[in-house]
Amino acid sequence: MRALHVETFGPVDGRPVVALHGLTGHGRRWHRLAADLPEHRIIAPDLLGHGHSPWEPPWHLEEHIDALAPLVDELGQAPIVVGHSFGGLLAVHLARRVPVHALVLLDPAIAVPGTKVLPGATHTVTHWTMRDAQHAREVKRAESWWEVADELLDVEIDQHLIDYADGQPTAESDEADGVGWRVSVAATAGMFGELCRPFPLPPPDVPVHLVQALKVQPPYVSADFVAALAAQQGDRFTMHEIDCDHMVPLARPELVADLVTRVG
Repeated sequence: MRALHVETFGPVDGRPVVALHGLTGHGRRWHRLAADLPEHRIIAPDLLGHGHSPWEPPWHLEEHIDALAPLVDELGQAPIVVGHSFGGLLAVHLARRVPVHALVLLDPAIAVPGTKVLPGATHTVTHWTMRDAQHAREVKRAESWWEVADELLDVEIDQHLIDYADGQPTAESDEADGVGWRVSVAATAGMFGELCRPFPLPPPDVPVHLVQALKVQPPYVSADFVAALAAQQGDRFTMHEIDCDHMVPLARPELVADLVTRVG
């Protein structure tokens, strides 16, 4: 079991919300959710291979859950778990390990076909290093961050971008130069494969709100997963089809805060 670096926001006695970022993300990315929910206690870990958490392998899904489960056990009450993309996959598996109050899944990447995963994984690892902060900003804008407010992208650049030529952890290459995200490229490559696993289902008594970003085509959210959730959770399952791209937590922060409030 490996200890994760955890960012926390809000009062100690606030309603606990465990927030799980996606691939190449970090815990402080949930600062906007914390600002929108000042009475909640937001617990936002850096996942394995990300940010200030351990970068060493293994990085398979079970290792992530082994690292996350103690965070929930320490809370003393079942939290709301919010998961974006890969974090949505982890959220469902976490609910199978420890008691959770509800799940809010934001365009979760679950049981994604390999034909969709391979191009994204290849592009990510082959375009890992960028020239400078401006180049990093342009790359984000060209991808699914085009809807995210300038001030939120500014925070991302300030908190998560590191200079590989300045003695910081590099992209696993002595030849790395320029800047990149505070994430292990090797871990990221390995984790992409976890997205292809068959989908799990949470316990049937757990309320689930699932957001599908309609601008993501082909979608990360599979029709089979939605149908299985609807059949098992019944009226505890709510689907939200939103006209946005993949970065739901930052592109539609008011929606995310509203969903957490609904289930809280």
